[in-house]
Amino acid sequence: MKNLMHGEPMGENEERKRLVSHLTRHQWRILAYIHALVPDPHDAADLLQETCMVVCEKFQEFREGTDFVAWACQIAWWRVRAARQRFARSKVIFHDDVLEAVARTAGTMGPELDDRQQALAHCLARLNPGDRALLLARYEPGSSVGSAARRAGRSVEDAYKALFRMRKLLFDCVTHRLASEARP
Repeated sequence: MKNLMHGEPMGENEERKRLVSHLTRHQWRILAYIHALVPDPHDAADLLQETCMVVCEKFQEFREGTDFVAWACQIAWWRVRAARQRFARSKVIFHDDVLEAVARTAGTMGPELDDRQQALAHCLARLNPGDRALLLARYEPGSSVGSAARRAGRSVEDAYKALFRMRKLLFDCVTHRLASEARP
C-alpha cells in the first residue's frame, strides 16, 4: 500500500491502524447487515467473526476513499451465502431472491442506522446512572435479567419493571429525536 501523502510504501503498522479504525467504527453496521440476513444472533455473530477475518486478510485490496462498509458487507454477503448450507437444517431458510432483496435493503440503511445509533446514545446519556448501568448490564453478551439485577442490587421483579420502562422511554426518546431532526 502506498502512502497517499508521499507516494512511498505505507508501513505495516499504519495499515494495521487503518484496519482497526475501520473495523472499530463500522463493526456494528456490518453486524446489523449480517443480522438482517441471518435470523439467529449466534450465527450472525459467528459470521461477523468470519467476515472480519476475511476483511483482515484482504484489507490490502481495500482502496481508501471508497466505502469501507459497502466493501465489508460484500464480503459478509459471500460469507452468508457460503454458510447457508450450515443453516439448511434450521427452520427458517430464505430463498435466494428473498435473501438478495433483504441484502439490498440492509445495504441502503446505513445512514438511517447511524442516525438511530446517535439518537440512542443521546437518549441513553439522559437515563439516570443506576438505570443506565442496569440496562447495559442486561445487554452484555451472555447476561440475563437475573444477573443484571444482582449486579445492580435490585430484585429480579424490579429489574424487569425498570427494563420495560426504560425500553419504552428509549423508544419514545429515539423516535422523538429522529422526528425532530427530520423537520425542516
